[in-house]
Amino acid sequence: MNVLTPFERLDHMVPSLFRGWPRALVRTHDELQFDIRIDVDENDKEYLVRAEIPGARKEDVQVAIDSNYVSISVEFKKDDEKRKGRTLLSETYRGSVTRGFSLGNEVDESKSTAALDHGVLHLTLMKRQGTAKHTLIVT
Repeated sequence: MNVLTPFERLDHMVPSLFRGWPRALVRTHDELQFDIRIDVDENDKEYLVRAEIPGARKEDVQVAIDSNYVSISVEFKKDDEKRKGRTLLSETYRGSVTRGFSLGNEVDESKSTAALDHGVLHLTLMKRQGTAKHTLIVT
């Protein structure tokens, strides 16, 4: 019977620990995910939202406002371009992604604007006047 010292066991264990490590770096298309990253600033009259949506086209972006809840949805469609040769790597995202968030005040959607510029969505969300929070006193 061959008995291994602790150091010999460690020598045999280390290669097996790292054997599967490079596979963890490889993702399939289904595992790729896309996040809409946002920054929100506010002043007395409005909320200013900056949302990073690289690769989005304005006709594929939808912004929905429900009181103080804002939802940004994007549908990334597959290009029908003809490729020359075979594809070796494809990391571009295709599919739908949605990001929603709540604000402290209701938004007046009729006075708010949205513009997409080089993959960055700029929202100017006007605060609805007269919707201050009230606390009721129980009697």
